[in-house]
Amino acid sequence: MSKEIISTNNAPQAIGTYSQAVKAGDTVYLSGQIPLLPETMEMIEGSIELQIRRVFDNLQAVATAAGGNLADIVKLNVFLVDLGNFPVVNEVMAEYFSEPYPARAAIGVAALPKDAGVEMDAVMVIA
Repeated sequence: MSKEIISTNNAPQAIGTYSQAVKAGDTVYLSGQIPLLPETMEMIEGSIELQIRRVFDNLQAVATAAGGNLADIVKLNVFLVDLGNFPVVNEVMAEYFSEPYPARAAIGVAALPKDAGVEMDAVMVIA
């Protein structure tokens, strides 16, 4: 099976040795997104809610570049420096997703790149 590298200027460029996403068959693996602004590659300033929104916007940009959208995500991983922010993830996620929701994990971590409060990666299937 061949793989296709997905890249878009509408999401932050990779800050390491990885691709924004890789498509293999009908499956797209979206790399972790943190709340970076694609235009400046700087972290968004403000509340954790704004950070979470920026991450979903970044994921949406990569999903679109791959030929899909957030509704095509089947698995979402959420990494939080403060698990106390989990209710905010649920509130904001309900604005970006509708039922049936993807499978999801929420994991507390000690730190994230660039001192982000949240990072998410996903697996998407495009039929």
